[in-house]
Amino acid sequence: MAAAVALAAGALGGGGAAAQAGGGGHKAKPTVVLVHGAFADSSGWNGVVSRLARDGYPVVSAANPLRGVASDAAQVKALLDSIKGPIVLVGHSYGGMVISKAAAGDKDVKALVYVAAFAPLAGESAGDLAAKFPGSTLAETLKPVALPGGQTDLYVDPAKFHQQFAADVPARDAALMAVAQRPITAAALDEKASGPQAWQATKSYFLVAGADKNIPPAVQYFEAKRAKAAAVRSVKGGSHAVFVSQPGVTAAFIEKAARS
Repeated sequence: MAAAVALAAGALGGGGAAAQAGGGGHKAKPTVVLVHGAFADSSGWNGVVSRLARDGYPVVSAANPLRGVASDAAQVKALLDSIKGPIVLVGHSYGGMVISKAAAGDKDVKALVYVAAFAPLAGESAGDLAAKFPGSTLAETLKPVALPGGQTDLYVDPAKFHQQFAADVPARDAALMAVAQRPITAAALDEKASGPQAWQATKSYFLVAGADKNIPPAVQYFEAKRAKAAAVRSVKGGSHAVFVSQPGVTAAFIEKAARS
């Protein structure tokens, strides 16, 4: 997969396409930046990207390195800094850890959208939040791979991927996702968030996956309440891969944030 997929000319840089999409006399639409989480890749957003682009939004689907919160956030921040004009920043799962750090203090980021995602305070890790309420069965599905230098990559066992990660995605598609999944380091899941988090100063929106087996829905509701979210929507029966199974719902929710 390419490091970043831009749909609409000028999504990176001048913002000309955004102005065209808005039409004469209309306010330019913000660029939507999508950040995937662990065990996924940028292509998972394809259904969302196609809908946003159809509706005239410049879109960038970022490749999240999944190596560590601070280092991943630095890469996403560099991408944000390359975009002119307002931004709606969207994070799925661990991607929520990344956007919370990357957008802190960024005045161009007008809204944050958390899709079945983590929204930490300083001192909290993804692992801490996932364990805050019962219900996550992720740990028992993980397969570790030792890396040179002492790090460990984590994958979801492909045989368990469908039920654990994407139960409401057709089995054939989930099988492809299992093969294409990108691993995350164990250290990244254990890394504590540091410093101010973007949701503490920027309007946030939470799309809750109602049947999430990775991040319990109770965690997602807790985060939304703590963040005083501008809007919360629950997808009944939605798996952790709700952005894949429900791209229309996800895109509509992102557009709601973009219009605010």
